[in-house]
Amino acid sequence: MTTINCLKYGADQEPIPYTPYPGELGQRIQQQVSLKFWQEWLALQTMIINENHFSPIDPDHRSIIEEKMVAFLFDNQDVRPQGYAPEDDD
Repeated sequence: MTTINCLKYGADQEPIPYTPYPGELGQRIQQQVSLKFWQEWLALQTMIINENHFSPIDPDHRSIIEEKMVAFLFDNQDVRPQGYAPEDDD
């Protein structure tokens, strides 16, 4: 099996089996982001969309989501919605 060197998880990680985003950015993601890390982003993206009431068909919202995606995947930034607090597991 082919593996990649993931920005977050290091060497020998399972790659994303498809180009996850259009254009050069999608190719960069596929080359540097493991499937596990991508799945973390998808869960976070869902949270961002829901918390901010974003519409993925709105170009302004898509632009914000893309900025957060790049910040999360490549700049190691915390892009969770402002005021987000994880639920207690008690």
